[in-house]
Amino acid sequence: MARRRTKRRTHAGANAPVAAAALNGHIDTKNPKSMVIRIGAGEVGTSISQLATDVRRVMEPGTASRLKERKANRLRDYVTMCGPLGVSHLMLFSRSETGNTNLRLAITPRGPTFHFRVEKYSLSKDIRRAQRHPRGGGKEYITPPLLVMNNFTTPNSDASSKVPRHLESLTTTAFQSLFPPINPQTTPLKSIQRVLLLNREKSEDEEDGSFVINFRHYAITTKSVGLSKPLKRLNAAEKLMGSKSRKGGLPNLGKLQDISEFMIGGENGEGYMTDGTSGSEAGSDAEVDVLDNAPRKVLSQKARAAAAAQEESGEGATKNDNVERRAVKMVELGPRMRLRMTKVEEGMCAGKIMWHEYVHKSKTEMKELERKWEQRRKEKEARKKIQKENVERKKKEKASNKKSAETQGKEAEEDDDEDEDMDDYDSDMYDDEDGFDSEGLAGDAEEQVNSKMEGTGEWEDEEEEIADAGKAKR
Repeated sequence: MARRRTKRRTHAGANAPVAAAALNGHIDTKNPKSMVIRIGAGEVGTSISQLATDVRRVMEPGTASRLKERKANRLRDYVTMCGPLGVSHLMLFSRSETGNTNLRLAITPRGPTFHFRVEKYSLSKDIRRAQRHPRGGGKEYITPPLLVMNNFTTPNSDASSKVPRHLESLTTTAFQSLFPPINPQTTPLKSIQRVLLLNREKSEDEEDGSFVINFRHYAITTKSVGLSKPLKRLNAAEKLMGSKSRKGGLPNLGKLQDISEFMIGGENGEGYMTDGTSGSEAGSDAEVDVLDNAPRKVLSQKARAAAAAQEESGEGATKNDNVERRAVKMVELGPRMRLRMTKVEEGMCAGKIMWHEYVHKSKTEMKELERKWEQRRKEKEARKKIQKENVERKKKEKASNKKSAETQGKEAEEDDDEDEDMDDYDSDMYDDEDGFDSEGLAGDAEEQVNSKMEGTGEWEDEEEEIADAGKAKR
């Protein structure tokens, strides 16, 4: 008999992460939400599909991680669902006929839309493959990343520059709105586990009108500084005491005489190594002082007085004993992208061009475009007005048809009532007040005979004879 299968899949991702509200100080229903979409899902290729998946990981937790696109879906379908779902940003990946990879960042519901050309990109799996100790797949994705932007505004730019100043501020605002703002007073430091770096490349030529952004994604890791390696091993083993993992277990002390030999690195202390003597640790430029906010035991008044006396005499701990020195290290998670902004337009991917890298219009051409857009707007308003009038007219026609149908139904019911009243009479209509028969005569011979027999009493004798005849038959 075949062995019964044991279910081991947990489906942990089906439920929303509850721990995010407790870890992060800015989780709110009004936070920005995004959707990363592949336009033409069956035509972009596997590399662009994987790039879109990696960008979804970057945008977590405020994004649709399990979004499934279809070939029949159009941009209008996604824009229609942005309102009910509360989506504030759309990131659209597509591939042109010439093979260029494009990215559009659109702010719902009225725009603007930023068009970027993805000149170079590296997937997350390629970056992990190139690292010696890759990181990823942990709990760092339950909170949004820390957004760091560099060189987005230049001090010498103005309205007449190749990249005008208002465009720089608009781009800065658009990228800042991708993630919820962080309050330094209320946000715990442990909740900030990722960094999204957006660096604008400086152009050597001042007349160069390009706007190029480098997209990088890192994870933040911290390690204690000033501890010896044996002590670190003991701390790591203590954390993994209750787990089934074999990594970082207790060291083997069977060949040592005392634990002090393990701590000092041998009998003579030759193997003692710290962060200062080891070349594999982070440098001093990456070290920071972190204040330990862990809850401590409340001492009594007598104990506090004794501790204060020890501090004055110099025998006790110093005032900064709760400050820990840690080394900060950043590990790249991916993906990498080099984005060149080509144009900015009003509305949701269909509107007036606000800025273009290659096409520049004169003032006369701009006025002509303004006139065309104004004409389009008036035509659109006229179509909306006609459509509204048609809808109201159809509603009135529907209401009038319904009313006439109800009136005809009532008349039909009245005709049925009259027919039922006619059926209540007998075949000769003798119950009518006029007392006429079916032939229209004042009365027939049978009725005259019956009335005469009732007057003379002969009808009663006839009834007795009929009753006696019935008894005789029995």
